[in-house]
Amino acid sequence: MAAEEKQTVVVGVDESDHSLYALQWAIDNLIVPCLPESPVKLFVVYAKPSPISVLGGVGPGAEVVLPIIESYLKKIAVLVTDKAKKLCRSKSVHDVVFGVVEGDVRNVLCEAVVKHHASMLVVGSHGYGALKRTFLGSVSDYCIHNASCSVLVVKNPTK
Repeated sequence: MAAEEKQTVVVGVDESDHSLYALQWAIDNLIVPCLPESPVKLFVVYAKPSPISVLGGVGPGAEVVLPIIESYLKKIAVLVTDKAKKLCRSKSVHDVVFGVVEGDVRNVLCEAVVKHHASMLVVGSHGYGALKRTFLGSVSDYCIHNASCSVLVVKNPTK
């Protein structure tokens, strides 16, 4: 199969076990690691929040706090992508690109779909009920309604 014929799958990851389970599911069910060249190109995307969004705004003393928050967020991004890389290596998946993009996770994932011409977006489900989804929002719900490709929401059966 020629490289231009490959299907592209974007998988969103975060700090949760739910997202790593979704990545594992995608690898186990969409990737064929035993083939010399997988028919699927995998993009794993982590949306790093901006320091200002974490603080909820900027006020007095922000010049002191913002660099600390930024450093912490970068460390989290490295930890998340390292876990995803380790999982991919353990499953012998090498045709994968990892990306860290700053911004709101919903927008980052939908933009990654467009950027990589993805045919599928895979996200994990945190299993929130209707009330929590109302107050916290649902990344998967947003992506289902706004992504320009099919969206697969993977539920972790052990959670």
